[in-house]
Amino acid sequence: MLDHSSSEALHYQSGFGNEFSSEALPGTLPVGQNSPQRHTHGLYAELLSGTAFTVPRKEARRTWLYRIKPSASHPRYERLARQIPGRTLGAIDPNRLRWNPLAIPTTPTDLLDGLVTVAATSAPDQADGITVHLYAANASMQRAFFNADGEWLMVPQSGRLRVVTELGVLDVEPQEIVVVPRGMKFRVELLDASARGYICENHGSALRLPDLGPIGSNGLANPRDFLAPVAQFEERDEPCTLVQKFLGELWAAELPHSPFDVVAWHGNNVPYKYDLRRFNTIGTVSYDHPDPSIFTVLTAPSAVAGVANVDFVIFPPRWMVAEKTFRPPWFHRNVMNEFMGLVEGAYDAKADGFAPGGASLHNCMSAHGPDNATAEKAMAADLQPHKIEGTMAFMFETCKVLRPSEYALESPDLQSDYDACWANLAKTFKGASA
Repeated sequence: MLDHSSSEALHYQSGFGNEFSSEALPGTLPVGQNSPQRHTHGLYAELLSGTAFTVPRKEARRTWLYRIKPSASHPRYERLARQIPGRTLGAIDPNRLRWNPLAIPTTPTDLLDGLVTVAATSAPDQADGITVHLYAANASMQRAFFNADGEWLMVPQSGRLRVVTELGVLDVEPQEIVVVPRGMKFRVELLDASARGYICENHGSALRLPDLGPIGSNGLANPRDFLAPVAQFEERDEPCTLVQKFLGELWAAELPHSPFDVVAWHGNNVPYKYDLRRFNTIGTVSYDHPDPSIFTVLTAPSAVAGVANVDFVIFPPRWMVAEKTFRPPWFHRNVMNEFMGLVEGAYDAKADGFAPGGASLHNCMSAHGPDNATAEKAMAADLQPHKIEGTMAFMFETCKVLRPSEYALESPDLQSDYDACWANLAKTFKGASA
């Protein structure tokens, strides 16, 4: 429980990419400068930089923190005995892969202990690309954590989470997401008996809203629907374990105080949440499919214009009205690499085998699309307007090949018969007589 809050309910600030400011005690934020010689309340000024100092202003991410004890006040970190399963990449494998959901633990397991790595674009010392994790937990974290390797995009599939960060608190539930910047300390408390979900660890440029291009000024995810926390702090002189992830490994130090002691802050390098149900879906009202890029919620650009280090794409409830069109996702091969997950319901390209909490991986030029049952149904359908409801699928799409981990390739959750869903696609060619 945090010591200071403006009310019993959590409060948020709306907007995306803005400069925010928040103070739990009035008069905490200094006026006109960032690091005064002596702070009014005797706090320490500390800068959390999410980018290099000299990047263009539009790319700069940084937040000033005014805290009881500076982060520099810590003892030596020691490597933990328990490391994240899946840190070692598996053998090269171009095959289409699909996994069943992780089982919920039967012994007390917090999110860090319930974390497994299923795929990564390269070794943990990568400077760009992504790593994909799954988590399954049944206990709240009693320790704090920060990730030196990248920002975390968390996609809960079951179970509500309370994410306590240095800048305040974010409550998130399935069909919402939360993003925590690289290096920011946080802990994850469970608001239900168990929790399961997905994490995209982004090692490249920070996630941001995609440009809208010909769509215009409205549509997709609206900036006002992204929520940042307000300042709250803990003043506790009690032992706290602080864990960091560094080059893929977990290391810990014992602090004599709470690291969540930021009384006020200002900047744009902040954690935030977003409700996927507020996404303004764009689609065709004539024929054929627009590209799936119209479902992009967040993107992290690569060094090549128009090519994403990672896109976070969703497939939400929506109307299907296209005339004379094969309505499920078309069969395709792609230069991008696609990791998919399912939060709720069924995905409209798969009749079965892809369960909520499960995952699939289709790498560069891997041919894929709807399974046999879905294709047959779509080709025979009487094309009337209908709404896809009760579903929320998503994709982490990256320009770099995602190598599955040894853990993922050896997991009993890996489906050995995934290719079979396309095995009985019928030959419908009618020849020259058609």
